[in-house]
Amino acid sequence: MLAGDVTKRQESPPVRLHRRVGHADLSAVGEIRGALREFLRSRRRPEETEVAELLLSELVTNALIHTRNGAVVTVTSAPARVRVEVRDFMTGQEPAPYVPNADDGTHGRGLILVRSLADSWGVTTQALGKVVWFELNAGKA
Repeated sequence: MLAGDVTKRQESPPVRLHRRVGHADLSAVGEIRGALREFLRSRRRPEETEVAELLLSELVTNALIHTRNGAVVTVTSAPARVRVEVRDFMTGQEPAPYVPNADDGTHGRGLILVRSLADSWGVTTQALGKVVWFELNAGKA
């Protein structure tokens, strides 16, 4: 990358992907992954995109399984980072990292993955529901 390219990348304004996912539509997880992959294709390295896809899948799946009103996904790509937010509309449910049983092979590892692979993550309570988010810093995948 040339020095001028770095300057252009740093000056670029953030761009956003915004999608609504319907309740109990688990097929939407693959669709939103594809939308994220396409959105990040020219903005991030493939390794960063793969991590973002994995973590997005975990958060969207959690939102669809544990809430009744679907979710809204917002992805913001800025030169130094990508931020993914999954908003649900169910009050009174704070996600908590779960330590799976040794024989539980399919559930409970989502937030552990987010905590392990994201550069930062958190939960923001809204008037109706919450936003679970993570950020990946550029070049750290």
